[in-house]
Amino acid sequence: MRFLKIHSVFAAGVWSTLLFMATPMNVDAKEMSDHPFVFHLVQASLWNKAEESGEAYFPPTYSQDGFTHGTSNPEKLLTVANHFYQEVTGDWYCLRMTIESLAKAGVSVVYESTAPVGDKEPDFAGSEDELYPHIMGGIHPLAVLEVHPVGRDGDGEFLWIKGISE
Repeated sequence: MRFLKIHSVFAAGVWSTLLFMATPMNVDAKEMSDHPFVFHLVQASLWNKAEESGEAYFPPTYSQDGFTHGTSNPEKLLTVANHFYQEVTGDWYCLRMTIESLAKAGVSVVYESTAPVGDKEPDFAGSEDELYPHIMGGIHPLAVLEVHPVGRDGDGEFLWIKGISE
């Protein structure tokens, strides 16, 4: 289901009405993306705490960003990881979910253009060529279908994600 969004614009001395297609926030993942999964990169220590407590995980930048960042295109995961998180030390995981698994945990997903992670701008190559899933809440362990280990080198560069990009 799609909705029309109407904008009136005054340009060159003439009022024009422009019609845009707007998508409701509860659109099925298959309509929004060619990729069926929602991935989230997470510090292993933070995810392990969430699993042990059985409570939702919220990333360190959640209060600043207002949502939990995600990626649907598995080909973008290492680029995103190296752009935003290369300086963050420690072991990492990549969580694999779906819009449906997140909804069962009471969290919705909105596909939008890239957004800063904390104070770090999303100015990496290809950042504007697709929409990214923004998870409108924390991630409960019950929403996660699989936890993938992430490999890094001694300089912190993300090299692979087991089962996704090896």
